[in-house]
Amino acid sequence: MVIKHIHKAPNASRLRSVGSQIIACMSPNLLLLNLGMAISFATIALPDLLHAKEGLSLDDTQASWFGSISFLTQPLGALLSGPLVDYVGRKKGTFLVNLPHLIAWTLMYFAWDLPSLFIANGLLGFGTGVMEAPINSYVGEISEPAVRGALCTLTLLFTSIGIFVMYLLGTLVTWRYAALISLSIPFASMLLVLLVPETPVWLLVNGREKEALKSLCYLRGWTKPENVRDEFDELADYSQNLRNCVICTNTDQDIKTCDHASMNWFKRTLLKFRYVIFCKETLRPLQLTMLYFLFYVMSGLTPIKPNMVNICGAFGMPQNGKKIVMMVGVITCLSSAFVILAIKILGKRKLAISALFMTSVCCMGLSIYAKMHLGKEVFSYDIDTFPKETSYTPLVLFYLMTWFTGCGIPWVLLGEVFPFRSRATAQGIAAASNYLFTFLGSKTLIDLESYARLWGAFATYAAFGILGTIYLYFFLPETEGKSLAEIESFYNGKLRIFPDDPFFNYFKRQKKK
Repeated sequence: MVIKHIHKAPNASRLRSVGSQIIACMSPNLLLLNLGMAISFATIALPDLLHAKEGLSLDDTQASWFGSISFLTQPLGALLSGPLVDYVGRKKGTFLVNLPHLIAWTLMYFAWDLPSLFIANGLLGFGTGVMEAPINSYVGEISEPAVRGALCTLTLLFTSIGIFVMYLLGTLVTWRYAALISLSIPFASMLLVLLVPETPVWLLVNGREKEALKSLCYLRGWTKPENVRDEFDELADYSQNLRNCVICTNTDQDIKTCDHASMNWFKRTLLKFRYVIFCKETLRPLQLTMLYFLFYVMSGLTPIKPNMVNICGAFGMPQNGKKIVMMVGVITCLSSAFVILAIKILGKRKLAISALFMTSVCCMGLSIYAKMHLGKEVFSYDIDTFPKETSYTPLVLFYLMTWFTGCGIPWVLLGEVFPFRSRATAQGIAAASNYLFTFLGSKTLIDLESYARLWGAFATYAAFGILGTIYLYFFLPETEGKSLAEIESFYNGKLRIFPDDPFFNYFKRQKKK
């Protein structure tokens, strides 16, 4: 069933409608602020912990594990987040997922030995993973098609701000005090989530019509029920189909005589999983997002983040490593803000393809520079091998790579490409794949650099970027301005969304002949 969502309530101020959706997104945005601080914490802590002469100290192997262990626990959290959010709802899920980070930041501040340090970092990763489904589901389901892209990108901006804040803290305070300051963000998020409504679709699917109507009125500018009646009726029809037994729907059985509720719970769950996950409207976008994450993660910046300070030193960049890291945070914030405007002008498809291609160009530039100017003895985990001469060329290329990486939008797509039934679970699986790729990229950096040197490592990242550019060109549709129902219809084959692209336009003309 394809429903045409009403893009705005006719009698509500457009500013009020958009404003109410922005306010509702603030709690998920604080989650992402915390997420950005969590994923960048190792970057500021590792330089102080590596071969420290007093206090906690890590050797090369321990440092490699510390920098990547959070990425290993993130997939577990991401896989659990889907069932959690489907069961308790998007709003309660957003509240509960703050708990792991509350514990993690506290433990990090009081870390007294290496096991406690690693457990705290592992909890940071688990908490980061478990955040994915409530954030993406909530923002995707409360927003109108016309502003969904901007609101999803706004969440990326808060992640970037979190990264910048952590990098800034790294220049001002010790890593322990940075952890203590970070503890305030989960508390603020838990307070804010109490003030926002549950998503109308989840409430309707769970038979809570009055609450769903009240929620929709809030999200469309605190308006009256009669102003959102058309949109509410369409959402009600859509949710009614979702409430039908998915097993009967897919096996042509009579829904009225459905007796699957009395079936063995485990067997019923397996059948539901089969028909909800293993269908083309879920598998096709799942393949797209997982491969996009693979190419995005392995295209340069993400694998080197835990060791970024030393990478800058190994390239002979003229500025202090921690200042460069702080500038990376600034550039990431600016690029995320730019994406909010760029999506409306270019669309998601052109932006994603061009950003990934330019990231790979910058990686190749760094690879060529390393091959021509750095000796074979230079190794980022050994500061004694760093070159004495400095150059602005790798610094400029590094900043450009950061900018174009920040323009990537895999997380934006994650909030809109999955159907409701599988949305939270599929988002969790896709997010888990991202963290698994990030763990593999971070953990293998030292081995890749040992085997192929810096130039070979960045050449490998450039190759991933080129492959990703080709893949997105042929398989990424344009979803900007499309409703969630239209996107679902595209992936189940009921609706064709051709990109506005010279190659595909030529293909369409030839097909018409």
